[in-house]
Amino acid sequence: MDNLIEIHNLTISRGKKSLLQIEHFSVCKGETMCLIGPNGAGKSTLLMAIAQLIKTDSAEIRIDGQKIDPKNVFSFRRRIAMVMQEPLLMDMTVFANVALPLRYRAWSKDRIEQQANTWLEKLGVLALRDRQARNLSGGEAQRVNLARAFAINPDLLLLDEPFSSLDAPTRAHLLEDLHDLLANTSVTTIFVTHELNEALLLGDRVAVLMDGRLRQIGSPQEVFNTPADAEVASFVGVETVIPGKVLTCQNGIVTIQANGFQLEAVGQAQPGRQVFFCLRPEDIILLQKSDILATASSARNLVAGKITKITPLGALTRVSIDCGFTMVALITRSSAQQMNLHIGAPISAMFKATAIHVIER
Repeated sequence: MDNLIEIHNLTISRGKKSLLQIEHFSVCKGETMCLIGPNGAGKSTLLMAIAQLIKTDSAEIRIDGQKIDPKNVFSFRRRIAMVMQEPLLMDMTVFANVALPLRYRAWSKDRIEQQANTWLEKLGVLALRDRQARNLSGGEAQRVNLARAFAINPDLLLLDEPFSSLDAPTRAHLLEDLHDLLANTSVTTIFVTHELNEALLLGDRVAVLMDGRLRQIGSPQEVFNTPADAEVASFVGVETVIPGKVLTCQNGIVTIQANGFQLEAVGQAQPGRQVFFCLRPEDIILLQKSDILATASSARNLVAGKITKITPLGALTRVSIDCGFTMVALITRSSAQQMNLHIGAPISAMFKATAIHVIER
């Protein structure tokens, strides 16, 4: 696929502090790229740099293969729409807010009327068109903000954590609607978030930004299941990241020594190499002593330990286990109740060789 946006050698510093160092970053036409990372990683700074709203120390940014002319930034900005965390609506009616950027583009009155109403309807707020923006709820205001962004038919849509200040039900409904809109319009989008579920739902690809550097780019499955290093693994929810040593590697099966346990993983690594083995909490099955002999499973790995912490998470329960190292499992609340789990209780953790991701140290 052709790239709509391509960035080379982007650097931003403030004083002696480096904020961003991006060697290369590109987004294909029609793609939704989710940019994730911890707070302070530089996600919003990168978005502002792409929008030409902040000064860079160095950068080559191209759109459709053409380098952005710093003397004609305005023509580039007319091709993009940006939605921030706060809606930033003008003190006028809902319709007037959506129509405003269309008037700046000298659209005809009839065309503005049709386009504004179309997008207000698609975002579910057409009934609010004559209401003053200051009287909207947070969710309603962000829907109007999105309608205003989509209405200009942008080549590039930049979304900077647009749902972070909304309550959970409102956020969930907006995410579903945005997912459908992006699928139907195929507008090229960069979506900044630190919510992993948002990236999994919306992203064609995911880019992980940490300490101002891109650490990994790939499909959501690649990034979340095969993280590039231990820090990325920890950020994307791999809660068990344990150092070990490779004993053998035969027929695509790696045997790892870790704190007295021998674990088997699918992969390739040279014997003697120091590695991390990474395991997502949802890939662990918990068994009590009475269940072990009765359980038939293709899982190659079984380790024993004691429960050190139990954390209710709504429909799920997070269970921490001391196995000589800390292992974290995620099970349903009903399973935890049926097993009568409690702190200090002995427990065994079972997991498949395919569930382990091996990272060389």
